[in-house]
Amino acid sequence: MALQRIAKRTLSDEVFEQLSAEIVQGRMQPGVALPAERELCETLGVNRGALREALRRLAQAGLVSIAQGGATKVLDYRRNAGLDLLSQVLFRDGGTIDLEVARSVMEIRAALAPDIARLCARRADEATTRELGEVVAAMAARTDDLDALQQLSLDFWDLLVRGSDNIAYELAFNTLRVTYDTVRTALVHVMADELQDLASYRAIAEAVARKDDVSAKHVASALVEHGTHRMFELIAALGKSGTAAPDAGGTPS
Repeated sequence: MALQRIAKRTLSDEVFEQLSAEIVQGRMQPGVALPAERELCETLGVNRGALREALRRLAQAGLVSIAQGGATKVLDYRRNAGLDLLSQVLFRDGGTIDLEVARSVMEIRAALAPDIARLCARRADEATTRELGEVVAAMAARTDDLDALQQLSLDFWDLLVRGSDNIAYELAFNTLRVTYDTVRTALVHVMADELQDLASYRAIAEAVARKDDVSAKHVASALVEHGTHRMFELIAALGKSGTAAPDAGGTPS
């Protein structure tokens, strides 16, 4: 193995983040042409190579279209970007959580989770079944430690999605987990009912062990409904009060 020292953050990374934030936050509207390369280089204080690399990444992310010999135009990310953008659109300027995006994350989670459990019950091997049981046992030993339960719950779902043997679900789960990790501290108490429902985690693990896909699906649906319901209650309360959503550290802004 030939590992190399990781380079420091590059100029193209900085340019990509600045421009993508301008697009996602709506300060650059779809259809608008970006300034010419020379102007952007002068404004941002970077060389043309760094700018072009950033623009290439923006195009790959579905944020801009680059016409050969023509203008680079902003795209509507809702129509062109993929799930990888989810963690970025979750936050508004100032670091507060966008409640509509948070609601969307919970909805896709609730939609995917039951089928992930169903497929895992059909396809999981003995190693996955054993590891699910080990995670449930670890959860039973930490029932009063929400932080530990939160991590163990993520490990449990990681095993389920790998056991589902569905690459699309795996990639979607990876994105959802990265997104969740950015706000997990803020949500640990909101998700308490779900995290402490040890009976459901155990029932899912047992359903997987006996290849009972119907039971795995229904119990998983009921389990994630705990977190979905509590999250929707929080979103509704914050929306009515006009209070800003908490930031990633869990502090209302």
